[in-house]
Order: sequence, then C-alpha cells, then structure tokens
Amino acid sequence: MSERMLRDYLGDKGLAVVSAYNASKETMKISICGVHILNDMQISLFLPNGHQFVDDQLVTVHLDNRTGVAEYDADLKVYRASFKGRVRLTHPHQVLVDAMEYQLFYGANIAKKFQESGYHYPTDHRTRSPLPYSPMAQVPSIDIEENDNKIGILFTYAQNQPHSTVMAFLSTINDDIFFITFKGTFKEQLLSRDNRCYFAIDSRATFTFENAIEWNYSIIQGEVYEIPKSSPIFSEVQARFIIKNPWEVGFFSHPDVVMFHLQAQHVVCPTRGKL
Repeated sequence: MSERMLRDYLGDKGLAVVSAYNASKETMKISICGVHILNDMQISLFLPNGHQFVDDQLVTVHLDNRTGVAEYDADLKVYRASFKGRVRLTHPHQVLVDAMEYQLFYGANIAKKFQESGYHYPTDHRTRSPLPYSPMAQVPSIDIEENDNKIGILFTYAQNQPHSTVMAFLSTINDDIFFITFKGTFKEQLLSRDNRCYFAIDSRATFTFENAIEWNYSIIQGEVYEIPKSSPIFSEVQARFIIKNPWEVGFFSHPDVVMFHLQAQHVVCPTRGKL
C-alpha cells in the first residue's frame, strides 16, 4: 500500500493561518488564507485582500482538518501541522510555498513528516528568562460568545520563522487569553526567550463561510505572562478553564503544568468589527 499523501489527511482545500517575520525579524505578520495542498512538498495560499510576501521569504502555515469538528477531547483528534516553508512564487492574491519541514500530528502521534535535504532546526542562542507574572488582580467576565470555539493557534517567535501550536484556551470580554502547557515544552522555551505572540481563535465551529475567509478567525496580538500557582486568580482561572475545556482537567494535576495569560494589545476580529 502506498504512503498516504498530505492532502489525504487534510483534504485538497481548506483554511489556513500563515505567518512570517518582517525583513528585520523584529515583528510578525499573521494572515488568514485559503490553502490548496498541491502535493506533499508544495501548497498554494489564497489571500483575497492581497499580501506583502516576497520570493524566498520564510513562512509558517498552520494546517489542519478542523472544519466541521465542533467537539474535542484530551487526545485532540484532528490532523494538524506547523508547515515551515519558503515562498517560491507570488501573485497579487496567491502565494506558492515549498515545504522545508513539517510534522503532521494526530493526537500526540506523528502521522506524516517531511524535511527537505539539508534542513536543520536552527540553533537558538537567545537568553531564556523567567516570564513576568501576570498583573491581573481580578478575572474579568468570561467571553461566553467564544464558548464553542475550543481551539486556537498560538504563534511564537522561533528562530528564522514563527512556530505554530494548537492550544485549548479560555478568553475574557477584555480579550485576555489563558492557556496551559508544561515546563520545558518547545513553546514554553520560546516564550521564555520572547514573550510576544499572536493567538488566532478558530471560529469554524460557528462560521464556515467559504467566501469570507477572515471571518473564521479572530487574531489577538499581545504579550504572555505567567500566572503562578500562588496567585489568587490561579484557582479561579483553572475552574473556569475546566468548565469550558473539561478534557484538560487531568493536566492541572501534573506538577509541571504552567498557566499563561496573554494580555491583548491589538485585536482583529472581523466578526465583531474590531480593529
């Protein structure tokens, strides 16, 4: 039996989130796009409002087969990948991307992976520092409109090009985002080197309009803080987090669990008209 192709897992076409650094690598740009998976090593992105990508630019594209999946469990049984690639050809509304490296996950298992010849994970020499503690003293009201949106995509500042990770989350009416991970994970290491990030809230549980690509996500840009277990808000956030994401309850019993607070600085939410 021949090996399954990337589009066999994800479908030929869907929605994606693409990210890249500016020329100085000081800031990140996030865009929602349509994606056409041409083969295992090449994808085509469609950006209806245009783009500023250039040939040879390094990009990271979050791919998944999330559309139509409304429920989750601790195994996160959707196919998803942080597709690291290089722009090969651009048109006013279309970008062709050649794969450099990706791992396609289903739950905690790798279903498919690829690395171009000669590819190496970049060495990160940036200094790690403990994250500052969250300044939040009282938890705002939870955003009940996001209750059905269980999953978001965290974009962090990795070397050379951004890194994307699927995360369960809790959000407030002030656009705060709470999420958890374990000490020593790749995303925790990246945040300890640069606590800036973007978080794309996946709204495909409630919006699936093919003509309105950007309506399927809200994008939040901000800085991440740690909420230590000694914080008076830790227990409250934990309780509300579990109510929304009950499959996550077991993670809180792990001694290395870390809770993060993303404090929003800028929000793009076409479904609500925010800028």
